[in-house]
Amino acid sequence: MRPRAAMPGVALLATVAFDVCAADARSAQSMTIVRNGERASVIGAPQNFVGHARIDPLFAVPAPSNVSAGYVTFEPGARSMWHTHPLGQMLVVTMGTGWVQQEGAQKQVIKPGDVIWTPPGVKHWHGATSTTSVTHMAIQEALDGKNVQWLEPVTEAQFGASL
Repeated sequence: MRPRAAMPGVALLATVAFDVCAADARSAQSMTIVRNGERASVIGAPQNFVGHARIDPLFAVPAPSNVSAGYVTFEPGARSMWHTHPLGQMLVVTMGTGWVQQEGAQKQVIKPGDVIWTPPGVKHWHGATSTTSVTHMAIQEALDGKNVQWLEPVTEAQFGASL
């Protein structure tokens, strides 16, 4: 499917996450399968990302769960804004090489198979390196309907700082 245009004011995976169950099936006691290719990709909104980022939603399960997940692919030089998650976030790197940085710490290289846990409220960013793309699965829970708090952009100086 063709990616949709970026949507202003969208939280990462909050509006792009795919609800795996239809409203009338939420109380059903049976499994639901959403087939690969049934979920549209979304271009990361420029107020949340620098450069080109594509979000491929995986799921947002119905209540009482508050978990959502999706693949995020960053092209070279692309990254998220600084942000926090009210209940933390787990990243699983699946392809490429990227960078992740917690505020006040040195940025670190991330590669396929790496798993990054960011605790609740920890300010951080993640994305591609300046020359390579990276894809990771992002898994997070929402608190009061919100799974991310977007902050300021990662500056070119911060992004380009040596390891």
